[in-house]
Amino acid sequence: MKDTQILSAFQELGSQPAAADVLPVAVFDACQMGVVLRAVLFVEAAVGVVAMFGAVGFTEWAVRASLATGAALPATLSWLLLACLAKRGLVRLVPPVQYALAVLLGAACGLVGCGVLALSGFAERLPWLACAVSGALLSGVLVGSLVLRAKGRTPADTAARLNELQSRIRPHFLFNTLNSAIALVRAEPARAEALLEDLSDLFRHALADQGGAVTLADEIALAQRYLAIEQVRFGDRLKVQWRLDPAAGSAKLPPLILQPLVENAVIHGVEPSAVGAEVQISTHRKGTVVVIKVTNTVPAGQGRQGAGVALKNVRERLALLHDVQGQFRYGLRDGVYQVRLEVPV
Repeated sequence: MKDTQILSAFQELGSQPAAADVLPVAVFDACQMGVVLRAVLFVEAAVGVVAMFGAVGFTEWAVRASLATGAALPATLSWLLLACLAKRGLVRLVPPVQYALAVLLGAACGLVGCGVLALSGFAERLPWLACAVSGALLSGVLVGSLVLRAKGRTPADTAARLNELQSRIRPHFLFNTLNSAIALVRAEPARAEALLEDLSDLFRHALADQGGAVTLADEIALAQRYLAIEQVRFGDRLKVQWRLDPAAGSAKLPPLILQPLVENAVIHGVEPSAVGAEVQISTHRKGTVVVIKVTNTVPAGQGRQGAGVALKNVRERLALLHDVQGQFRYGLRDGVYQVRLEVPV
């Protein structure tokens, strides 16, 4: 199995998320009462502060603030209403597009606010450009605060998913492993003992509190134990290749991020095939970046691997630890499936 078979697939598939990844995720929800209240209070506070500039005394400030509120409040409510009505359409878009549309909607609603003042006749000369820019700026700040609020909950959500992952040692994997050990006890007791030791190490590592990050070397060791267990079960059907760069072992990864990818390769590559499959795990350090690849052959006629739950989990946890420095891509080309991670050293 050659690496060049699959690398070119990323040029076409890397920028096109799989259907399993395009899940309904809204970066902000304008339909929630709490969001409406915060938005109105935030805009009114901004209006009050801006009205202080150039105001002489409380009376003049109150007049300026009232006039500005006459434009800002309708604009804010229009933005909230339209964003709420467009919620179902927005969740189908990627987050950057949602941000851009929210800002453009803010600019349009700013113009609506100026239009309200024009119809009321309270202002002779209206700063249309300033209204549009103010609406865009305020909507951008509001959406940014909502995104930060959502990210504030992400560590807890991710911790919950990690706990779920740690407890999700599949029962049939455990039963198959124990059955393999039982079959080896009399014929090959040494192999049975080694198998049970690998299983014990796998469970010990999976159920331990790993903290925020582990080294790539630790993740490789865990994957090796898992594949050693599956090797006993599948025999010659599981062909494993390791291409490891010792210089890459110090890279930091979220705990239990590599083992699900290797498990996917076995489940979707080896299990469905009567002749088995090749699984290749490679690491390579390029300057300050470490590239990790998990590649497996796929039986003829089998399409995309699984429902994408493990891939989504890996992507989110990698982004949480490394933000934009962590890259995650995958693709299927000519019967070869590859997952590729890039992390800083």
